[in-house]
Amino acid sequence: MKEFKGRVVVPGTAIAPALVSRDGFNTLASFQKSLMFNDKNATCSDQNNKDIYQKKMAGKALCLPQTIGSTTGGMVLFCASSLGRSPSCLLFSKSIDSLAAAGAILSDVWTENELPTIDNLGDEFLNYVKDDMTIEILEDGIVRIDEGQ
Repeated sequence: MKEFKGRVVVPGTAIAPALVSRDGFNTLASFQKSLMFNDKNATCSDQNNKDIYQKKMAGKALCLPQTIGSTTGGMVLFCASSLGRSPSCLLFSKSIDSLAAAGAILSDVWTENELPTIDNLGDEFLNYVKDDMTIEILEDGIVRIDEGQ
């Protein structure tokens, strides 16, 4: 088991399988079809993200460097959360941007669905984590990765 320490943006705990995007995450492009066509699995619809295109995002520990793209990103995260289609947590290797932070915070305040969010986990985190590794989030910004499957 390996541990990483980041900054807590939205507190909470979670245990979920990892879904890893090594490229910037376009929130609108990734969730657009899920929100428009009632895809409860939140299958990633961003064809420009080769790491997670057509993979299920709902209930996963979404590991990413940063978000990119549309200014609607925060509202898209909030909508996905309010519909129960969000990842179980958001884990950023870099600093979170204000739009993604707003979406995570709105989700925490205005929905029943937790969206624990941690940033500044570092490049080593993103280089280490692989899809389907078990991620455990602790309240203090500790992220544990279980590599045994």
